[in-house]
Amino acid sequence: MNVRVTWIVVAAAALAPVLLLNSGAAPQAAAGAPSATDWPMHNRDLASTRYSPLKQIDTKNVSQLKLAWSMSLRLPNPRGGAAQGGGSEATPIVVNGVMYLPVANRVVAVDPDTGKEIWHYDRQGLSRRGVSYWAGDANTPARIFATAGSQMIALDARTGQPVTTWGDNGVINTTVPYNSAPTIYKDLLFLGANVSEQPATGPPGNTRAFSARTGAKVWEFQSVPRPGETGNETWEGESWKDRTGANNWAFSMTVDAERGILYTVFGSPASDFYGGDRKGNNLFGNSIVALEADTGKLKWYFQIVHHDQWDYDIPQAPVLLDVNINGQQTPILAQSGKTAYMYILNRVTGKPVFGIEEKPVPVSKVPGEFGSPTQPIPVKPPPLGRTTFKMSDLVTATDTTEEHARACRDLVERSGGTLYNEGPYTPWVYREPGGPPVSSVIFPGAIGGSDWGGASSDPSLGYVFINTSDYGSIGWVEKTAGNSRVPYDQRSVFGNPVASKFWDRKTNGGQLMGESSWPCQKPPWGWLTAVDMKTGEFAWRIPFGVTDSLPADKQNTGRINVGGSVATAGGLLFIGATNDRRFRAFESKSGKQLWEWKLDYSALSGPISYQGKNGKQYVAVTASGGVGITDPNPANTESLYVFALP
Repeated sequence: MNVRVTWIVVAAAALAPVLLLNSGAAPQAAAGAPSATDWPMHNRDLASTRYSPLKQIDTKNVSQLKLAWSMSLRLPNPRGGAAQGGGSEATPIVVNGVMYLPVANRVVAVDPDTGKEIWHYDRQGLSRRGVSYWAGDANTPARIFATAGSQMIALDARTGQPVTTWGDNGVINTTVPYNSAPTIYKDLLFLGANVSEQPATGPPGNTRAFSARTGAKVWEFQSVPRPGETGNETWEGESWKDRTGANNWAFSMTVDAERGILYTVFGSPASDFYGGDRKGNNLFGNSIVALEADTGKLKWYFQIVHHDQWDYDIPQAPVLLDVNINGQQTPILAQSGKTAYMYILNRVTGKPVFGIEEKPVPVSKVPGEFGSPTQPIPVKPPPLGRTTFKMSDLVTATDTTEEHARACRDLVERSGGTLYNEGPYTPWVYREPGGPPVSSVIFPGAIGGSDWGGASSDPSLGYVFINTSDYGSIGWVEKTAGNSRVPYDQRSVFGNPVASKFWDRKTNGGQLMGESSWPCQKPPWGWLTAVDMKTGEFAWRIPFGVTDSLPADKQNTGRINVGGSVATAGGLLFIGATNDRRFRAFESKSGKQLWEWKLDYSALSGPISYQGKNGKQYVAVTASGGVGITDPNPANTESLYVFALP
């Protein structure tokens, strides 16, 4: 057995977190709800519920679910050699009897009952996360939108041909790239930004709106506020200037269509692990920001991490629900992310529903660094994942195997012999030049908590479902070379901080999400949790995923997981996400597993459910193993799997 040790070895005065602006604005007309038979956008609806009202497949018959059809997400290479594709994280959409999705360097439209191709459009560099559908109107045919780096493309939904009247023959240059499909509300296309997090300067991570009719830019919201704008005072001096990071790289955004509010979320400012050159709490980094959807005007914000030094991005769109809390109907927003906390806010005002406390946290001792003395920690619900570590938590042979435990002991020894952790928001320790080796272990680590994919919900139960990983990071901060853009940066026993976030150099390029990646603390390593939005408490919580190579009595370890879920009116929760090649169905109200299917590869993506033209309910998921997974037969490393009752 060759087990890769996987703690991520990555090279880590409080501002009131909520500001409400113009909260008395009149609500706008609600957009039409999607057809029950369709899955027309990444999260199915603008509220990002990921909830399907279909119930043909239910708790009584789900055990009979079978593979209906599948299709490869690889394409032959016209120049020979390896097939095109790899690393698909695609969530298909289904509208009016047609499925649309990216397949390698191609957008395809297929029959959702059979997978038979209707049309395709070829373009290099296409996002492999999804596409978007705009319905058009009586005078304008429906359009499919896709991104390719800093370009956005409009296609005729009927033919797949570029819309020559949109932008420049169907293409616009967005200047700053976005690696996902736009979120569409009315006639607006909302784009985030994928910008560099190293070095500290570069293009902004702003959220932008473009016209679905013409391609013209409508508005742009500054994620790092300029002088005179709200939040600029949280950047000392001119540290805001030319600052990159603080970007919305989430796969989608959320809209309260009734009130015309867009919710955009932002990651950490650059650089990720040292902020001595950006003293202050650094709005709108690590913030949920509510904007007037039509204008981009700020309504309110909530910062979940002050002055991030841990790469605690918000990688997913929030979920909107209306729930009865103490006899009062409350419009809530539920946001989870890498911190392993869930923030439940009133989506109209931005105020916490169950309370959030500014709690004291340890402060960095890196020369020149600024550390916020407090961080906002929810009163409810409890943490969704591990936020602390002590040496007695180190895995032993009794927990897994002696080989694994020995590798973890060796990792600790090479990291200084003991690991520093003071609980949530433990800072990276400073290694002085020539000083003794010492390392921090951070929980959650850079991909711990909940990463891309996000939550789903069941409005009938008032539950939000979220999958999380207990994944740590080990490292320290040291002085960099004299000509470095950042005077201090994070390091680890494996060297480069960015690369080692995803790659274990010790095992010659073993991928972090690979099946032999085992964390170094005692299991469970992954969780699936239902949070009751009426109370803020856990409705149920189970270890999520298994380790097949362990003895039967040790296999229920939970697994590292990324990707989302879908809840249905049939009382079911469908989810892949784990790196154990499983696609599973659980009973929504109890967490009891009712069905599973062993896939060829792990499904690190968001599943969907839709009704075909033949009247059948289908559940579909993309499986590829995730970015960087390699396989002896690269032509078969990813597929779309579609399931239905016999």
